[in-house]
Amino acid sequence: MASDKVMKAKQAEVAALSDRIQKSVTGVLVEYKGINVADDTKLRKELREAGVEYSVVKNTMLNLAAKDAHLDGLDDFLKGSTALATSNEDYAAAARILSAYASKSKFFKVKTAYVDGRVISDKQIDALAKLPSREILLATVCNAFQAPIAAFARAIQAVVDKANGPAEETAPEAAPAEA
Repeated sequence: MASDKVMKAKQAEVAALSDRIQKSVTGVLVEYKGINVADDTKLRKELREAGVEYSVVKNTMLNLAAKDAHLDGLDDFLKGSTALATSNEDYAAAARILSAYASKSKFFKVKTAYVDGRVISDKQIDALAKLPSREILLATVCNAFQAPIAAFARAIQAVVDKANGPAEETAPEAAPAEA
């Protein structure tokens, strides 16, 4: 039988994991076997730079935390080695990075994902992974707003140019030389 100290530590781990799930907008579960240390370090760095929290988790602990967070549908995926990547802001970052890595690996694979507290299908994971980054989406929106303004400015400039008439580039006549 586990001691009280061990039980309290496990309960604290489940509570922290449950809190992490509840605060995240998206989470991706992966089977991480077959990844070497160099690739794991590179992958973790890329995830960290994207604001994604990534950690290896015990299936039992994740199952208890998911139930505590009212996230249903993970039971079938909690077999084998499991790592959880969560993001509190960017919906697509974890799916994009982990799906790209999984496509290059023989063993590393995406098990499932959730968005806003609901487990999503493989097709939805693929669609989520194909979304551009937040920065690219913001740049696209800015360009969409800027395009009409730029067109309006060009139209106003054309009206001003037409009203002023064509610019004549004639040299002033030379005055006759006086002797």
